[in-house]
Amino acid sequence: MGVTETSGWDWGIWNFTRAGVSLSRLQNESFTKSRNKTDPFGRNENLAKTEISVLGIIFLVAVIGNLSVLMALYKTKKKMSRMHLFIKHLSVADLVVAVFQVLPQFIWDITYRFNGPDFLCRIVKHLQVLGMFASTYMMVMMSVDRYIAICHPLKTLQQATKRSYLMIITTWMGSFILSAPQSFIFSLSEIETGSGVYDCWANFILPWGIKAYITWITVSVFIIPVLTLAACYICVCYNISKNVKYKTTNNSSESAVKNGLITSGVNVSNVKTISKAKIRTVKMTLVIVLAYIVCWAPFFSVQMWSVWDQKAPKDGK
Repeated sequence: MGVTETSGWDWGIWNFTRAGVSLSRLQNESFTKSRNKTDPFGRNENLAKTEISVLGIIFLVAVIGNLSVLMALYKTKKKMSRMHLFIKHLSVADLVVAVFQVLPQFIWDITYRFNGPDFLCRIVKHLQVLGMFASTYMMVMMSVDRYIAICHPLKTLQQATKRSYLMIITTWMGSFILSAPQSFIFSLSEIETGSGVYDCWANFILPWGIKAYITWITVSVFIIPVLTLAACYICVCYNISKNVKYKTTNNSSESAVKNGLITSGVNVSNVKTISKAKIRTVKMTLVIVLAYIVCWAPFFSVQMWSVWDQKAPKDGK
C-alpha cells in the first residue's frame, strides 16, 4: 500500500495491521522498474510470499486462540466476574482485528491491488483501525479496572458491574469515532496519474499530512495507552508494596502480643488488605500489557523514524 499526495512527496506508508505491516510500498519509478521490468508498478514477490505466509499463520492463531478463550468463558459455570467480562470483550476486539484487519490484508497481499469499489475500500480501512483501537483501549480499561480494585477497593462495592459495562460501551463507541477519519483519508485512487492502475490508498493534500497521520496513530494507539497503563501499574505496585509491608509489620505485632511483649491492640481498621486473587489478576493483566508494549514499540518507532527523519532508509536502499 502506498500514499499519494498532490504535493508530490515521494515517501510511502506502511499499511497498519494488528499482526504486522505490509512492507510493499510505492517506490520511485526507476527503482520499481529495476525490481520488475515487466511491471513498472511491481513488487518484491519473495517478500510478498513471506508476508502472506506470516499473515495466514497470525490469522489462524488469532482466531483459534480467541475463540478458545470465548468458549472457555462460555462454559464457566461461575458467575462472570468483571475481569472475565473485560477478557471476553478483549477477545472479541481481537477477533475483529483478525477478521477485519489481518484477513483483508492477507487477501490484499494475494491480489496485490485492492479489488473492490471505493466504498468498500473506505469501509475496510475504517474497520481495520476500529479493531486496533478497540483492542488497545479495552486493555487500557481492563488495567484501569484493576487499578480501581486495588487502590480504591471501596468503589468496587458501588455498582461495579454497571461501571464495567459503561467502560466497555465507551471503548467500543470511542473506537468507532476515532477510526472514522479513515473513511475520509483512504479512497480508491489512481496510483499515478494516467497509469490506469487503482489501489486503496491514503491521500494527503499537504506535505505534512503523512507526518500528522503517522504521529496521530502513534500517539493515540501507543503513547497515550502506554502512559495510562504505566500510571495504573505504578500505583498498583505501590499499593501492593504497602500492603506487603503492613502484613509483615502486623504479623510481627501479633507475634509480640502472643509473647506478652505488647499489651495494646493494633488498630487495623483503616488498612486495606489485598487478596491473592486480585494480585493474580494484576499479574495476568501485566503480562498482557508487557506483550503489547514489546510487540508494538519497534513498529511505531520505525514508523515515526520513517516520516520524521529525511535520512531514514527506504525499502531496498
